[in-house]
Amino acid sequence: MSSLPVDEARDFLSRHPEVDSIDLLISDLNGVMRGKRIPRDNLEKACRDGVNLPASVFALDINGNTIEETGLGLATGDGDRVCRPIAGTLVPSPWLRRGRQAQLLMTMVEADETPFFADPRQVLTRVLQRLRRAGLTPVVAVELEFYLIDRARTAEGLIQPPCSPGSGERATQSQLYSMLELDEYADFLEDIQAAALAQGLPLDTALKECAPGQFEVNLVHCDDALAACDSAVLLKRLIKGVALTHGFEATFMAKPYGLEAGNGTHVHISLLDESGANVFAAEDGDPLGTPRLRQAIAGLLALMPPSMAICAPNLNSFRRFQPGLYVPMAPTWGYDNRSVALRIPSGPNAARRIEHRVAGADANPYLLMATLLAGIAHGLEQRLSPPPAVSGNAYEQFEPSLTNSWYQALALLEADEVLGEALGHDFLRVFVANRRAERAQAMQEVSHLEYAWYLRHV
Repeated sequence: MSSLPVDEARDFLSRHPEVDSIDLLISDLNGVMRGKRIPRDNLEKACRDGVNLPASVFALDINGNTIEETGLGLATGDGDRVCRPIAGTLVPSPWLRRGRQAQLLMTMVEADETPFFADPRQVLTRVLQRLRRAGLTPVVAVELEFYLIDRARTAEGLIQPPCSPGSGERATQSQLYSMLELDEYADFLEDIQAAALAQGLPLDTALKECAPGQFEVNLVHCDDALAACDSAVLLKRLIKGVALTHGFEATFMAKPYGLEAGNGTHVHISLLDESGANVFAAEDGDPLGTPRLRQAIAGLLALMPPSMAICAPNLNSFRRFQPGLYVPMAPTWGYDNRSVALRIPSGPNAARRIEHRVAGADANPYLLMATLLAGIAHGLEQRLSPPPAVSGNAYEQFEPSLTNSWYQALALLEADEVLGEALGHDFLRVFVANRRAERAQAMQEVSHLEYAWYLRHV
């Protein structure tokens, strides 16, 4: 881990005299940004000494309540750990307080500076070290889908798409890849680009997705998986913040509308060897790739069932897994095929890669990346072989087999020794306890649908 040097902090403050406070941010298990806000005069001290936060920040559920079953709360006295600011992540937050705010990512360590086991960023670091020992460097890209929604609800209290800034009309159509809708939301998208530029976030493309008010923003391929996930969590914060300045809300909720497409996180991964060559790309240019590509695919397929609790981490996540909406329902793979879970995109041989299409946009990017890289490492180390690639519509050829049960997903993850070893058994214990407690809370709530269907008729 590279902590933020004091000289870097001083240089930033001298270049940004308008900044009067800094948000110190750390990602919890849900990918929610927690932390503290400090005045600029305290930044150098934070760089030298770190910032204390309770370890129970990784015991918080989506509502910010400490889940005592994780063992990180009162059972250990709810003690503090040190969070170290991360070099290269001190940037302005131009959408906040008229540019007078900045932000800085942190990661948690023990008193002896070893990684804190429950920090998602440190979990990813653990898996990356395993690949580095094998002489492999992942090159990754993250694609995030999100919805813009009106801050005003319907008469029934439901969410709705916003009115277009260009036409004033509320979207009702899909309009996938529509350039007209990109034009109508141009000011919003340009502000995202400008804020990303100010923060050094490497945006690639933006596109109109397949539901009213739905968009996708992609990050460029990066040979630093930690930095790629840093960019992903910060991009989500940026999009939410910029949306508010335009009078919208942005949500990465996996399934905001029951009858529309869900929000996904697609992850592209290739591997470089020590010479910088892509180990998935065949030397003769064969589009089918190399044996190591197929081993990586097989590892991802083998761990796909127990990884569902990472890919679909909450109650709403599982509503996304419905037929006909380009969401994988079974562990399948194929070449240039968007009906499968693992797609090998077409394109130049040197860019041969795997696109993982299972996770929702609500997944924690660090934990998702750690899980996928653990699957690839497993396939390579065990020299696994995948089933034949799927041609045609996978939905018509394979019955759904990936669980759509939150309860079963957690049980599968808890029982899996491969992921337990890769991510850390102590970490999995905390994660599963946290998610189970939130599920128990969710099961205590009775929905409006249940009243409408059952109150009078049973």
